[in-house]
Parts: sequence; structure tokens; C-alpha cells
Amino acid sequence: MQPSLDMPPSRADRLPLIGCDLALDFTNTSSGRGHHSHLEHLRSAEHVVAWARHAKALAPADGDWILAALKADEALAARLLKRALALREIIYAIGVEVSARRRAPAEAVDQLAHVHAACIAKARLTPHGDGFVWSWAPQEAPIEAVLGPIALSALTLLTQADLSRIKQCQGDHCGWLFLDTTKNKSRRWCEMEVCGNRAKQKRHQSKLRRTLAAG
Repeated sequence: MQPSLDMPPSRADRLPLIGCDLALDFTNTSSGRGHHSHLEHLRSAEHVVAWARHAKALAPADGDWILAALKADEALAARLLKRALALREIIYAIGVEVSARRRAPAEAVDQLAHVHAACIAKARLTPHGDGFVWSWAPQEAPIEAVLGPIALSALTLLTQADLSRIKQCQGDHCGWLFLDTTKNKSRRWCEMEVCGNRAKQKRHQSKLRRTLAAG
């Protein structure tokens, strides 16, 4: 995917990881959905790998190998980007409904289960500490090595987390998803310093306008 000349550079390798969950952070690689300020950060397979490394879902050495493979195989790169965007939208569709306390779309849930199963089919259980973890060898399954940890994170979130803690930022034209880990579930913003401050400024300006109009 070639970015337009006037499109800002992708921030895939430095986006704030505010979701408190790998899968939710992945959905936040698209900013300002449904607004004229919308910005897509995953415009190429290389961006997907850059984000996965940034989120520590992919080891640096594995990322290097996959980037070399993508450079040598345009078809592989196209498949990775297509599958990554599809997975992101599946998780986002589920997250938005759950955050609004509505039933998750059955179709999206089924799609996520199928993606997860396809990734696990190419994974191995490897020793880690006192137990085992799922892992993927990039040389054997480069796409699954990138997407497998994300799909696993999403399934773990849905099956083990308190779903009432999944929330969507209330900031204007934001829509980022996050897991509210506060004790009293009071978090409202993706980042207080960004959307929280914008909302505060908007309230202040509205109050000032009302005061001026009344005077």
C-alpha cells in the first residue's frame, strides 16, 4: 500500500501502548476512526512488523528475519498486511460492542476463533520459566509469528478477563480501546494527558462562552 504524498508518516513503531492488553493496543493502530482526521498507521506489512516489535510481540531478531522475507516476497507481504488488518477489525468490532455493554457480534467472535486456531496450528509449546508458552518460528510461519500472539491475547482477554473493564476512550473522534485496570473502574480516557485534557479544555471554553453570552 503506497501512502499518499500528503499523508503523515506512520507511527506504527512509536504509537502509545495504552490499551493494557496487546490485542487492544493492536486495534489502536488506526486513529480517529470515522472522522476526517482518521489516520491509518498500518499501511504496509513492514508497518505491521514495526508495530509488533514496538509492542514486544515479536523479538528483534525474528522481526529482522521476517522483514528480509517480506522484501524478497511481495506476495507474502501482501498476505501479511491483509490478514493483519482483518484481524484488527475483528478485534475492534468485538471490543466496541463489549465496551458498550452489548453482545459481541457472533460472526466476529467466530472469525477470531478461526484466526486463533489457524495460528495455534502452526505454533509450538515451548518451556518458559516454570511452565510453557505458545511460540512461533518465523522461518516456518512468518505471518503466524506476527499475528499469533495478538490473536492469543484477544482470546485470553475474552475468556479470562473482566469484560466490564474493556472500555472505549470518550475523547472526541478518538475511539481507542483499553482495559481499565483501575481499582474502581474509573478510567475514561486513553490518555489523560491527551483526550482527558482536550475534554477539560472543551468544557472550560464552553463555560467561558456561556459566561460571555450571559454578560
